[in-house]
Amino acid sequence: KQLSYIVGRDTTSLSENEIIRATVETVAENTVDGIISPMMYGFIGGPVLAMAYKAINTLDSMVGYKNEKYGDIGFASAKIIPARITPFFMMIASFILGFNSKKSIKIAMRDRKNHKSPNCAYAEGAVAGALEVQLGGTNMYFGEKVYKPTIGDKDRELEAEDILRTNKIMYLTS
Repeated sequence: KQLSYIVGRDTTSLSENEIIRATVETVAENTVDGIISPMMYGFIGGPVLAMAYKAINTLDSMVGYKNEKYGDIGFASAKIIPARITPFFMMIASFILGFNSKKSIKIAMRDRKNHKSPNCAYAEGAVAGALEVQLGGTNMYFGEKVYKPTIGDKDRELEAEDILRTNKIMYLTS
């Protein structure tokens, strides 16, 4: 139930592993959307630019889904998010935390286009590489089954502790 507050996918019938995956994915993505991007825009243009960014990002979150109804509305707002610098910060955080920092940047760059969103795969790839897990796959959105290409290599199965590991990467990255 709590996961349903922060993700767009249907969560009513998720397995424990799918809940872990959804949480890791959303924490990785929100490191970009909710932390790094506002900080960067605030640094560049102060509170006005930071608030403008948040308005644009909220538009993308609300209507930026790639479906027939909202296909083009969120495209521009998705393109301006500075997701491309986040994997480098995540790599440094992964190194400090003792995770696989080399694989973090490798997977972020290799799998950066394995997502319909122009931004999600960068951070998800960095986290997947650092933790040596695989993200992505089939989810339910608005009653439709949606397959998303996988991100990362399945060197091991996701486990509940990966949520805490991802949170540590998020905190240190910021």
